[in-house]
Amino acid sequence: MTTPIAIPAWQRPHWHASDEEIVLQFYVFGKFDTVRVPSDGYGSPGLPQGIELTSHHHAALRQWEGYPLKGALGRMFREDAPEAYKRAVDAPEVLVLRGTLKDSADTGYLRDTLGVIAGLLDIGGVAVLDPQILGLFDADDWRQRYLVKDGAPIRNHLLILRDDEEAQGRHWVHTRGLRKFGRPDISLRHVPERDVDRAGALCQRLAELEALGAHFTDGQPLEGDGIPPGLVAKLGGGIGDPQFNNSWVEFNWPA
Repeated sequence: MTTPIAIPAWQRPHWHASDEEIVLQFYVFGKFDTVRVPSDGYGSPGLPQGIELTSHHHAALRQWEGYPLKGALGRMFREDAPEAYKRAVDAPEVLVLRGTLKDSADTGYLRDTLGVIAGLLDIGGVAVLDPQILGLFDADDWRQRYLVKDGAPIRNHLLILRDDEEAQGRHWVHTRGLRKFGRPDISLRHVPERDVDRAGALCQRLAELEALGAHFTDGQPLEGDGIPPGLVAKLGGGIGDPQFNNSWVEFNWPA
């Protein structure tokens, strides 16, 4: 068992009440002791209301249509995180934490959930899968990422991707994971090669603003220091969107 580090919750200074929902989903693989999950030391009194934990024999879960360690997704995890993948595949048990919550003015719900995951790693967990950011971590890597004094940076809770577009020399910079904060993912389209780093930094800034509670409205111009002119928000998507599994706010990069 590691020495617990209390996970802080942060206030969301740009937050105001909305009908958006927070979605959390994690898989913890291992062979678990039948004891109370020691989450208190991580600042968590237990899972927040709305987040459920279910226990599964791994052999049974493999038959599930949405099993995350098979198919293209499983191949990606095996290539990107081979040690964590082997530990996850070999584990006899899987605990699934998932649920939806009302939009919240602080991130106590995330602290409480991550505290339970940290406790599960102390009683037999060997790997954690976060499907919202396409991340599979062994226990040590997960602890290094999230059990950080004064709290892990917002960036650690998200994934920022760059994909090539059909137009030569243009790229799509976008996020995954903002459902954890009840916000749409960020999408920057038609980014030229010369501006990819600039777009990546802007994407992170916008994602962090949303994690702190900010909203964008359809047709809202984006203005500020270092922001290229002509960026206008377009809202779309939804939970069934195949590219995001979330709603999105999109900006077309100027030519």
